Amino acid sequence: MGTRSIASISQQLRKGAVTSAEVTRHALDAIDQVNDRLNAFVLVDPEGAMRAAEQADRILSSGSGAGPLTGVPVGIKDIIHMEGLPTRCGSPAYPDEPSDGDAAVVARLREAGAVMVGKTTTHELACGVFSPPAANPWDTARIPGGSSGGSGAAVAAGMVPMALGSDTGGSIRIPASVCGIAGLKPTFGRVSRAGVETLAWSLDHIGPLAATVEDCAATLQVLAGHDPADPPTEPSPPPDYSEHLGRGVDGLRLGIMATPPFSPMQEGVERAFGDAVAHLEGLGAHVVPLDVPELTFTLATEFAIVGPEAAAYHRGLLRRAPELITPGIRELFTIGTIMPSTHYLKGLGARRIIRDALRRAFDENHLDAAITPTLPATAALADQEMFDYGVMEEDVTSSYVRTTAPFNLSGQPALTVPCGFDRDGLPIGLQITGRPFDEATVLRIGAAFEATTSWSEHRPPVRVDA
Repeated sequence: MGTRSIASISQQLRKGAVTSAEVTRHALDAIDQVNDRLNAFVLVDPEGAMRAAEQADRILSSGSGAGPLTGVPVGIKDIIHMEGLPTRCGSPAYPDEPSDGDAAVVARLREAGAVMVGKTTTHELACGVFSPPAANPWDTARIPGGSSGGSGAAVAAGMVPMALGSDTGGSIRIPASVCGIAGLKPTFGRVSRAGVETLAWSLDHIGPLAATVEDCAATLQVLAGHDPADPPTEPSPPPDYSEHLGRGVDGLRLGIMATPPFSPMQEGVERAFGDAVAHLEGLGAHVVPLDVPELTFTLATEFAIVGPEAAAYHRGLLRRAPELITPGIRELFTIGTIMPSTHYLKGLGARRIIRDALRRAFDENHLDAAITPTLPATAALADQEMFDYGVMEEDVTSSYVRTTAPFNLSGQPALTVPCGFDRDGLPIGLQITGRPFDEATVLRIGAAFEATTSWSEHRPPVRVDA
């Protein structure tokens, strides 16, 4: 019995071929089997998970009242509140006291019947791309990305078919890419962030890391919708995200972005990206080169916003126990407290310029989506500080964030899907970005690519029953 996809588990559950108690026990056993090597979960709740599974089985056996995720085990990033469990945010500064309520996304998952098995590892305060002590199941000497690294590792290793993550500058797509799975950052305002610990309130997004694009769509269907507790959420009801998954890409117009900040990139990434673009063209898509020069200011703009917003949110922690925050993160937050307000306002202005430039590029080129490499490099070693691209050296964080953060700044939906491997056997991701609130088209393109290639079928060396 596998835990690879939501779709396959749900089908088995509804046919009566398996019970949720069996599936959940398998997931818990899987965590026991490989978590000591991957540290993907920081907290496991076997009693709560089995109670939820038994309730799911009662609903399934009754023949009515089942939700779209009834009986399916999932993981929750440890910055998202779950009633009765602590939220530690990967930091010794956070207490072990249990949360007194569910985040909105957890409440929606419960309502849909999902079984929460535990909390996944996050980079401290959701502010980083390494997520220690979590490891990458393709090579445990390498990072699983961040800050949702535990979620990426858990799904890739087959512990659960889906785990929630957050994304402020790439923290869903980075781990999904380096772990070889699908990951979706929805449009800003598509999914409620109420009950989630903040990094930067104007950039934070919540979304799924999952075994397949179909699973991302199924999860988004549950999560999407207005929440009065998070005012920016879109008031109009979301569409049916599964409706067009099988329609392919024939006739769609795709902008191909391979200039800075998406270049330079590693040779293996460049080759895989070129092959992926050619594959989409072979499926009938019209591809056009796209260059948005304003995106070269992505990193400066991203950190001009993250620093002050994170410092404002964590100002009490900075005063009370600064020594409990890792020095690099503490430095970013401290700089945010002393940064002139004009600098933050310039960051907001630059974000508006970037957002408008991207939307103008979509309109002028009549694009349905834009295609980029998710990251310019594959998984770094745990102690690696720099990537060498030949024409330049760049620190790991900047390398990863420069290709993902443009779409946090613009608020557009962005999906990563596996598109190849480098010479070391490490996964490479393809990023698909769409118009605001058009996740349906992004998912449609990702599903078409996934269905006509075999990259998503590969399994890492460290996995369940391996």
